[in-house]
Amino acid sequence: MYNEFTAIIEQDGKWYIAYSPEIPGANGQGHTKEEALQSLSDAIALILEDRREDALRGIPSEAIREKVVVQ
Repeated sequence: MYNEFTAIIEQDGKWYIAYSPEIPGANGQGHTKEEALQSLSDAIALILEDRREDALRGIPSEAIREKVVVQ
């Protein structure tokens, strides 16, 4: 699945700090901008996976479940 999110990157001393305003709680850090972006990407993926699993727990077993693609 392909998604794009906004990454805000700030430098704090020797560290780059990255966060995404669209995904509250998603933060990343690294010694380079690229490391911070990868860290943020990993955090977003974990948060979305956790939210999906949590949301699907309450779906009735008889409900029809299909995929929808947003581009």
